[in-house]
Amino acid sequence: MSAAIKIFKYLVGLLLVAVLGAYFWFWATPVGINNYINKVSFQLAIDSPELITALGIIDNTPLDFHSGKLASYTLEAEEESLARLRTARAGLDNYGPEGLEGQELLSWQIAAWFFEDLIRSAEHPYGGYMVNQISGPMVNLPQFLTDRHQIINDKSLTRYISRLEEFGRVIGEVKLRVMDARDNGTVPPDFIIEKVLVGMRAFSEASGNDNVLIANLPAKLEKLDNISPERKLLLSEQAVDIVDNQIVPQYLEMIALFETLLSETNHDAGIWRLPQGEAIYTQALKSNTTTDMSAEQIHQLGLSEVARIELEMAQILTELGMTEGSIFERIQTLMELPEHNFPNTDEGRAEQIAYLNQVNDQLMAMADQHFVTIPPQPLEILRVPLYAQDSSPGGYYQPPALDGSTPGRFYINQKDTSDNPRWKLPTFMYHEGAPGHHFQISAAQLIEDVPLLRKLSPFSAYTEGWALYAERIAFADMAVYDQDPLGNLGRLQDEMFRAVRLVVDTGMHAKRWSREKAIDYMRVKTGLTQAEVTREIERYVVWPGQATSYKVGQQAILAVRAKAELALGEQFDSRLFHEALLSSGAMPLAILEWNIDQWIAQQKAK
Repeated sequence: MSAAIKIFKYLVGLLLVAVLGAYFWFWATPVGINNYINKVSFQLAIDSPELITALGIIDNTPLDFHSGKLASYTLEAEEESLARLRTARAGLDNYGPEGLEGQELLSWQIAAWFFEDLIRSAEHPYGGYMVNQISGPMVNLPQFLTDRHQIINDKSLTRYISRLEEFGRVIGEVKLRVMDARDNGTVPPDFIIEKVLVGMRAFSEASGNDNVLIANLPAKLEKLDNISPERKLLLSEQAVDIVDNQIVPQYLEMIALFETLLSETNHDAGIWRLPQGEAIYTQALKSNTTTDMSAEQIHQLGLSEVARIELEMAQILTELGMTEGSIFERIQTLMELPEHNFPNTDEGRAEQIAYLNQVNDQLMAMADQHFVTIPPQPLEILRVPLYAQDSSPGGYYQPPALDGSTPGRFYINQKDTSDNPRWKLPTFMYHEGAPGHHFQISAAQLIEDVPLLRKLSPFSAYTEGWALYAERIAFADMAVYDQDPLGNLGRLQDEMFRAVRLVVDTGMHAKRWSREKAIDYMRVKTGLTQAEVTREIERYVVWPGQATSYKVGQQAILAVRAKAELALGEQFDSRLFHEALLSSGAMPLAILEWNIDQWIAQQKAK
């Protein structure tokens, strides 16, 4: 299994399958296929204490065996995990698909596709960049330690300190993996290395109490009444010592390694630059879109969608009296108008988040008119951490813990508030909050009597496709933009953004576009700022194929809706259709179509 798969497929994927079957192992007694998938999940979850903590099920309970540990990042550990995956997939055939029906058949289909996808991806042992500017242990683990590890008593505090020591060990293992990848022809492009260095230097320059791993401790310790001040001081000093003498020196060694890599790389952006690069990208597209669409098909879909959306944007701009210049130039004018922007100050950032909360509240007030199930899990809107904002995307969603210990969280990058004028924020909120990611992922967590795999969301084409479809629900079903043409322009700009992704992702990785050509194309077609576009393009460089999942997924969901509307006629109810989409969790798109076909047949039979 490659380093990229360890980080992207495992930390985004296995969080998805290795989802702590311990929950059912200890507290429930499913039978047959459910029992098998949950036991396999438990076995896989043991490999990653981080995944167990992220799920928020057994941390700080008598069953907590993991929260002082971090995963192994060695090649040997990945090979062992791959062997278990192969065994797990072979074992599924003892439980189906013959003889299964309904939700059990769906569980078998989803688990089989997912295991097979991970195994296919593992055929390319050097298929990506283990350390990059937006993911990997050097980025993920500091945020995991500060945001996910719960400190509620003396024991959880000592386990935090243990994890700090573990982090030092992990960095050493990752360094060896980076060197091994280099020796096998896998080195990131120069511009990615430069961004990695920016992030690692920013982390390592903050020592002692100023380091992010320590700076959050005082506020947490203040809430602990059951630990003496002397004990708090002792453990805090121990934590500082580990950061200064174990973690920061390891970062400095990694920085030195990446500085040498600059002389061993080039400026090519696409994954084709790596050994077996074309095969790696073919699999990346299959994995991320859950389809067999070729790079050329996806590229052409992108071009056609770009042309359609351009016409709709031009019409709105004309109706607003903006007729001079290109679409890009007119949008740039709107982006820069001070009346649409929040001040780029702490006060302005607070106002921006308050406005996002207001938008979400307004949408939630009408949600029951369009959805059967309204998620009970709360949503928080937070700023992307300062240490990550230079390389993070514009925003992202973090799911709630299954035990309710942490809410769903929408992180918005507020390095420059002008990246997101007021008229762009509603669609951003609908994508991340209601009825987007927060609805879909929260609804999946509520599914009963299925393996935990079904409660999570390992399929980007479905999850991102739903979020983009959710933007359209707000427009077409909820009519939120009827009196807000600028807001509708923001919706179209975001949809253009996703259509352009199809073009630039396939452009760089299949058609050998340069980074600069991709940036220029996205800027001209979207009107986004240079900084925002650059961050996005560099994200696609290190996550090949992922950016194609949004639009491909949206198109698939729109297609099954059109199919249902045609088949059911006046009997079609969008509330029930949305319930059918959400109530079974995420799945590959071909399985989604099969599942909606079953729902259509059930509706006809009523």
